Amino acid sequence: MKTKNIELVIAPPPTHMVGDGFRVHNFIPSGRNLDMKRMSPFIMMDYNSKFYFPPTDQPRGVGVHPHRGFETVTIAYHGKVAHHDSAGNSGVIGEGDVQWMTAASGILHKEYHEEEFSKNGGDFQMVQLWVNLPAKDKMSKPKYQGITNDQINKFELPDNGGIIEVIAGEYENVKGTASTFTPVHLLNAKLNKGTNTSFHFPANYNTGLLVIEGSIKVNEKENIPTNHFALFENEGEIFTIEATENTIVLILSGEPINEPIAAHGPFVMNTQAEIIQAFNDVNMGKFGYLDE
Repeated sequence: MKTKNIELVIAPPPTHMVGDGFRVHNFIPSGRNLDMKRMSPFIMMDYNSKFYFPPTDQPRGVGVHPHRGFETVTIAYHGKVAHHDSAGNSGVIGEGDVQWMTAASGILHKEYHEEEFSKNGGDFQMVQLWVNLPAKDKMSKPKYQGITNDQINKFELPDNGGIIEVIAGEYENVKGTASTFTPVHLLNAKLNKGTNTSFHFPANYNTGLLVIEGSIKVNEKENIPTNHFALFENEGEIFTIEATENTIVLILSGEPINEPIAAHGPFVMNTQAEIIQAFNDVNMGKFGYLDE
């Protein structure tokens, strides 16, 4: 197999607040050759790098808002988030857990720091991805996958090298826990210092990684520090990661959805007419109801 090389390394962009509970770096889409199409099916990535939120009696977060046409995936590293949606789903995710919400035909939801976490305060660190849906599935029924860490299938690296958590897709014949609409690989690589391991994906898959903790060397030549994102070329299939210290790396790779993207606010469809229809449907109450 041919080596898959890095195309671009992106330092963490300046933070902004989403609601009052998420202090994020927005890596996708960004103005640096990383628009929605370039990393399709991953059309948005916000990263709340580790940040201390002080105690409060009023949980911080984002109030009721709609989505249509894609999925939201929240990966928790520190802190706890509570979720409620208009399809009747609710849950709390904490360290190591994943929330995979399929908005599809339309849903209202809200996300807040979990009550006890809010009262005690603490470090908060999470990634949220938007994963696009193909046109044939955009108006399918919403669903919710609340995946606790003990439900995530794992591959143990030899020689006490660490573990690969297979959230979706596959790694060394270990299947991912989450179900997906298109081929998506989503892996948490928790590597001990000195470990060198390889990853391989089809050449045409859009592939990137985010260093959550520690630092790594890719393909024995490029150093990637904490909180940096690396975008790979769409050539070659295999790359190596060496942990230059104990590290956590989020690796994402997926088959591009080669369809038009029409995006506006909380909606991602294929045409502007569908975006207008989404706004009309929300205003007419077709996304259901959810208390603030």
